[in-house]
Amino acid sequence: MRDDTETHAQPGRLHEVSETQVIRVRYWAAARSAAGVAEEDVEVAGPVTLAELRAAVVGRHPGTRLPEVVGVCSVLVGERPVSSGDPAAVVIHPGETVEFLPPFAGG
Repeated sequence: MRDDTETHAQPGRLHEVSETQVIRVRYWAAARSAAGVAEEDVEVAGPVTLAELRAAVVGRHPGTRLPEVVGVCSVLVGERPVSSGDPAAVVIHPGETVEFLPPFAGG
């Protein structure tokens, strides 16, 4: 069975492109509060790393707590949890949805 958490695809650069490819980003709880939105689309030119995606979303929300919050979030790509221990090793492809889930208290 293939592990899609990490792939050998080469990450691309985050920027405006003529043929729009999008990664949908969803924020939960404190991440939603810090971003001020529940979700947003990030345009990419191809696959990007989790580190690049984090930098892009933080750059969209200057002056907020988002950098601290996404730094401690669990991350889902699609419905798969991914390791955020090495965000440069996690490759995300256009068309995927990434969810930032802050730690929750209780249980």
